[in-house]
Amino acid sequence: MQWTETFGYLGALMTLTTFSMKTMLHLRMVGIVSNLAFISYGAFGHVYPVLMLHLALLPLNVWRLWQLLQLTRQIEEISGSQLSMEWLKPFSRRRTVHAGETLFRRGDAAAEVLFVLSGRFRAMEADVALGQGEVIGELGLITREHKRTQTVVCEEAGSLLSVTYDEVRQMYYQNPKFGFFFLELVAERLMRDAQRTAPAWRCATSE
Repeated sequence: MQWTETFGYLGALMTLTTFSMKTMLHLRMVGIVSNLAFISYGAFGHVYPVLMLHLALLPLNVWRLWQLLQLTRQIEEISGSQLSMEWLKPFSRRRTVHAGETLFRRGDAAAEVLFVLSGRFRAMEADVALGQGEVIGELGLITREHKRTQTVVCEEAGSLLSVTYDEVRQMYYQNPKFGFFFLELVAERLMRDAQRTAPAWRCATSE
């Protein structure tokens, strides 16, 4: 076996390894190693289609890895708990929201959880302000019909991270720590809503 073929086998092995990666962060890292191996193989072995392909893929993988690292750093800065934010890193998508925009209305079909990076939002029926670090829309996951329980409006322009319910379910079953965090989050929200409605209920029954 010629020494140039070693790079080709290494690249193939790294490509195969990417299929076993559970997080996008590690997938991008292994993908970069694979790109470098195939670039070396293509250059020294004069296999130009392989060389051109991985010269194009390398900057894409580096860019995506940089985006993930930047997102991870931002989440860590605004989060008081590494555990509670770890699940967002490989699955989230960023969304910019303008003041006055309605994220969703009560009764709408629910399909994603939203995490507030910046800005200010309000759950209209509960009259609750939601700011940086808050999670929006987690109750829709546990309702039978998967409907929104509140109308949420953006009061101050900001940005959100979104994670689909399918991805939340996947992480719930794969990661017991995340499952416990999610249960705590839902329980805290339900208790808060119960405490808010209790005074009104007592007033109604006393009349």
